[in-house]
Amino acid sequence: MTRLWGSCLFLLTLVVALVASTDPDKNKVKVVRELKVIDASNYNVKQCLWFAMQEYNKESEDKYIFHVVKIVQVQLQVTDRLEYFIDVEIARSNCRKLSNSNENCVTQENSKLAKKLTCSFIVGALPWNAEFTVMKMQCEDL
Repeated sequence: MTRLWGSCLFLLTLVVALVASTDPDKNKVKVVRELKVIDASNYNVKQCLWFAMQEYNKESEDKYIFHVVKIVQVQLQVTDRLEYFIDVEIARSNCRKLSNSNENCVTQENSKLAKKLTCSFIVGALPWNAEFTVMKMQCEDL
């Protein structure tokens, strides 16, 4: 009987110790390097922006493809991944989404279809694994 109580007490102590030792901050993403402005011509930035625009055009209900007309600023933050904070101006092109080729798309400027937006994207990247995730996408009319 004493042995049973001893085993129960040991298991109870073990459970209490495990619960007490859990770290509530364990699931928080730790910032290794704070936000830093970087060059927009960086290869990883280009990959992230291409991916972000693919996602934007996929989610947009517009019939036309939008493309980047100006990169305003790019910042990088290092956590458990590379996080790119990209601010851009985008515009509606003359290419419809259903067409397979968007290589010769130009911005619609002097028509009723002209539309420009300013967008902020946060793209999480593990470029060495070719993994990209749009973590946040926010656009407003210019």
